[in-house]
Amino acid sequence: MEEMKASTIRKMSKEEMHKKFSDLKEELMRERGISAMGGAPPSPGKIESLRRQIARIETVIRESEK
Repeated sequence: MEEMKASTIRKMSKEEMHKKFSDLKEELMRERGISAMGGAPPSPGKIESLRRQIARIETVIRESEK
């Protein structure tokens, strides 16, 4: 999964942003569950990447609320 840029996120509608946000949160929870049970995640940087993408979407949502 490639990381989304802020410019790409800004082009999305609010509904799309919230949908993507919830999808990423679910995926992050799944990845954390795998690593918590002692399994090695398929790609080690995936959790960090997911956290970054979630933060980008939160930032854009907050910017649009102003």
